[in-house]
Amino acid sequence: MKANLIRGAGVGLLVLATACGGSGPDTDRVALAAAGAPADTLVVYKSPTCGCCSNWVDHIEENGFAVVTHDISDVELTATKRRLGVPAGRVSCHTATVRGYTIEGHVPADLVRRLLDEKPDGVLGLAVPGMPIGSPGMEGLIRQEYDVLTFDAEGNVAIYDRR
Repeated sequence: MKANLIRGAGVGLLVLATACGGSGPDTDRVALAAAGAPADTLVVYKSPTCGCCSNWVDHIEENGFAVVTHDISDVELTATKRRLGVPAGRVSCHTATVRGYTIEGHVPADLVRRLLDEKPDGVLGLAVPGMPIGSPGMEGLIRQEYDVLTFDAEGNVAIYDRR
């Protein structure tokens, strides 16, 4: 059994138990609903040793989302990205899901909220490729300009916002 912690958004502490290897967007969605978690819970897949991923989770929680984290191996993370439709060459260090959308990398929380509010046709998710300095979780002394991209099932991307 594997335990996953739901934190943030006033949820308190709740532990979900899922069979090893049985976690994924569909399993998590059912388990979250059964546990009474808020609809805007992000399920985050990340390396257990990546500090910027943890910083991004903090940013998401500070902006009102609840979070469930899955610390997984790099091999599992690559497979998760592929399964969730993240386009090749548009990856970052962590992947999340919320309400059926995929969130790849250091996407700002306000843009996750905008995506959930707008529900654009054909969009599978948002991506911030790489790890731009100055993006949420990657704060530093300097700031790079970066694009937040939408992507669809065919791997097409478009600029959703520029930061």
